[in-house]
Amino acid sequence: MTQLKQPAGLSTERLGNIENHIDRCYIQPGKLPGTLTLVAQRGEIAYIKAQGLMDVERNKPMSRDTIFRIYSMTKPITSIAMMQLYEQGRFLLDDPVHRYIPSWKNLRVYKSGIHPSFLTTPAINAMTIRDLFTHMSGLTYGFMHRTNVDAAYRELGLDGSPGLTLESLVNQLAELPLEFSPGTAWNYSVSTDVLGYLVQLLSGQPFDEYLREHIFKPLGMVDTGFHVRDDQLDRFAACYQYQLGDQFELQDDPENSAFRRKGTFLSGGGGLVSTIDDYFNFAQALCQGGEFQGRRIIGRKTLEFMRSNHLPDNRDLPGLSVGAFSETPYAGSGFGLGFSVKTDVAKSQTNGSLGEYGWGGLASTNFFIDPVEELVMIFMTQLIPSSSYPIRQELRAIVNGALV
Repeated sequence: MTQLKQPAGLSTERLGNIENHIDRCYIQPGKLPGTLTLVAQRGEIAYIKAQGLMDVERNKPMSRDTIFRIYSMTKPITSIAMMQLYEQGRFLLDDPVHRYIPSWKNLRVYKSGIHPSFLTTPAINAMTIRDLFTHMSGLTYGFMHRTNVDAAYRELGLDGSPGLTLESLVNQLAELPLEFSPGTAWNYSVSTDVLGYLVQLLSGQPFDEYLREHIFKPLGMVDTGFHVRDDQLDRFAACYQYQLGDQFELQDDPENSAFRRKGTFLSGGGGLVSTIDDYFNFAQALCQGGEFQGRRIIGRKTLEFMRSNHLPDNRDLPGLSVGAFSETPYAGSGFGLGFSVKTDVAKSQTNGSLGEYGWGGLASTNFFIDPVEELVMIFMTQLIPSSSYPIRQELRAIVNGALV
């Protein structure tokens, strides 16, 4: 386990504002059950603090080795896995997806109707692999509750119903219309789950085995995976749901959680559990150009490519998004190959650096990497949805305020 040190570029006293703020505004008022926050600079952990409870019903305190549902913080890991295969020449970003999934050759776009009686029109553009990375594919999520297309996703259980597999997901998506022609708009979606399917297809390995061999094992991520083992149960946090009046109620009990079972759906978009130290190893590898403690998971130039803004004409998300959901504030943020990317600090109305990148998860977890300051911040808690409180932006203000 990485030991706590004090980099020259951060003020210990000012980092203490994190603990004070979380305790005063979230733990004491009962808004969050518990939190775990990590800040590191130049590879040294300068701040790590557990606050509150990981399991309110059992009165178990939050601890450094608590296991969390990281949900969409799975997406950057899947994206790195796919780009490892890119570095081996297995695909190009402008390859049409139907080259690898033939049933997707004639995808169509929604015009009207409800499932299964849709009226559709031909897509203007063929979907490319880059469209999957950037969420410009025209796919969606069932939990959006925005259109008749996402209603079909819910009806068919495409966000992770029992018995779903990567293969059945891809097969059923071939039968559904897209929200829009690929490359013309941005919409958060199951795109990264499709990338997980492609990792499996191109590598010839089951997706979970690929991640374990090529990312988790090299980085020493011993507690990260698609289910919680028996020996991990005592460290597995409870998950809570926001309730009106700034309260919360139990949403997923660790004892009988679906994460306790080996499921059939290995979701590259949101299926992993992890610890803060495991995720730090991953984030620090990215902060150091793709290498951690002598083990490289991705090339330096590949990572620079991934954390560039890949939205057309260097636009930010408000100019392209058709939905009202994101794990990042829209203004001043573009999107790379698996991460949000800060493109305009002033427009974002949040302190930081140009090129800051990262993502978050449904249960309010979040991380960002600032390549200018060589800074990593990881925040773990378990409250659904992630939009319940503005704590992510507050933490950015505090952490950046501690730079000296």
